[in-house]
Amino acid sequence: MKRILLPAGGAVLATGLLAAGLVGSAQAAGDVATDPMARNTRDAASVASFWLASNGAALRSASAYTWDSNEVRKVVSKGGYSPDGRPGSTAPTGEEKAPSGKVQNVNLPKTIGKVFFVDGSGKFRWCSATSIQSNYRNLVATAGHCVYDTDSNKALLDNWVFVPGYYQGRAPWGIYVGKQAFTHYDFDTYEDYDRDYAFVTVYNGIAFNGVKKVTKSEFDGFSGPKRGWGGNYYILQSKDAGRLGDNVGGQGFAWNQPTGKAVRAFGYPAAPHPDGNKPYSGVTPKNCYGTTTAKAVGAPWLKIEEHIGLKCAVTPGFDGGPWLSQYSNGKRLGYVSGVTSTFADQDGNDRIDYITSPYFDGETAAVYNAAKNVWSGKIVGPNGELYK
Repeated sequence: MKRILLPAGGAVLATGLLAAGLVGSAQAAGDVATDPMARNTRDAASVASFWLASNGAALRSASAYTWDSNEVRKVVSKGGYSPDGRPGSTAPTGEEKAPSGKVQNVNLPKTIGKVFFVDGSGKFRWCSATSIQSNYRNLVATAGHCVYDTDSNKALLDNWVFVPGYYQGRAPWGIYVGKQAFTHYDFDTYEDYDRDYAFVTVYNGIAFNGVKKVTKSEFDGFSGPKRGWGGNYYILQSKDAGRLGDNVGGQGFAWNQPTGKAVRAFGYPAAPHPDGNKPYSGVTPKNCYGTTTAKAVGAPWLKIEEHIGLKCAVTPGFDGGPWLSQYSNGKRLGYVSGVTSTFADQDGNDRIDYITSPYFDGETAAVYNAAKNVWSGKIVGPNGELYK
């Protein structure tokens, strides 16, 4: 982990980071923690191969990164929330104006999908996430606990990838391997869920063109997914799927926004309710529409003092999914102003009826601004080979 100190009132960073194009937030002082994931193209190719071997068997076997039902409790509301600066926003990819209007017939955004990873106990897991606007169109927004392993207190979750539009083992726009994670230092170090958000830069996507029969020497020298049986040798032919934002777009980003405004939250609920009822499969995305609470939400068992809440009956698996304000049904774009962090049962009937998100303030903007200017690169060469 490397700390980037962002001084109040300026955007001065450590000299060694200037070449990476990191820009601090002028709105707030905060600590940004940045952790490498797949450090180079060889590591990234290995991660992609891990998930795509045997026709994506690992992807299909992954399960939602769930909360223990004992952690689903009633949260308390208290006092109004005070922003730490003026409201700010970054427009979605391709948008010059903020989309407007309220909609009820929902077209799902192309930007949402699942992040897959291996947790501290070795289990294959996933959360919800979205592509978000960035200068290199290579950025994913999700919850901090979908990047940093709070259960085992391990620095990062392993083999992290984002698959937009994922459906039953299929990756229609490719698989995007995480390169670098940006979180708030208080979450990375103290597991403070008031800062339960993360922004992850990803390499260009990788897609496959089918299976090719090869010689033994070609098989031995191939760095990507492959399989041999019965004296025959096969490799999966790869291609560069391009940048994430070019393929699915990127949602805008907003901070220091007033509460009590309408948002639409998206994600892939999968887990049962605390009473055992399981209304969701985790296969298809769902959404909730409502207004965020005008009071801060507290959950002392997770060090939460200043979350915002939304009435919503989804279950875990929805973790990390975006809360989009000003969502345009026609353009399928809005502004990420929160991500699902926790789940609550407000009426005590053992059914989740409420979700919460960290309030996005100037310190959130500092983390986002540090991530949005960082380039990633590609992992597939011109002849379809995975870089070593």
